[in-house]
Amino acid sequence: MAIADLKNVLKIFGGSDVSKDKQKDLFEEALLMTLARAANADVSIQNVEVEMIQGILKKHTGKDFSSADVRIAAREELYAEATLVKYLRGVEKGLSEGHCSEIVQALAEVFRSDATISALEVDFFNNVVNALNVTPAQIAGLTACLLYTSPSPRDPLR
Repeated sequence: MAIADLKNVLKIFGGSDVSKDKQKDLFEEALLMTLARAANADVSIQNVEVEMIQGILKKHTGKDFSSADVRIAAREELYAEATLVKYLRGVEKGLSEGHCSEIVQALAEVFRSDATISALEVDFFNNVVNALNVTPAQIAGLTACLLYTSPSPRDPLR
């Protein structure tokens, strides 16, 4: 994905609504923006961080992102008009709960990838969680679903 393809980011910054058919693209863009900014939270982004983010992006989207995509998305100049938190608050309205949860889970992967988690990273994580309105249950990976059904009459364990 080329950084120039961040059309939905520009729409969000401009206040436009994103149609449902663009939700997947918006998720990919929001994920890229969040993870890239997270890596840059400690002032400089290292090659190992870029490679790790590329791997996480591939895992969550199935797409390849270049190191240039990650580095450009991390640049502060991109957030001159609106902060990442403001951007995510706007994006959250166009994403599913699952997408918001997945962004938070991927962010946790980034922060857990090295030996320490700094106070700046914790603060960044909390700001992203709040901006995306993700609940504690979603952070823990808990969603409402049917885990057990009553056995059928043919069930041998009955």
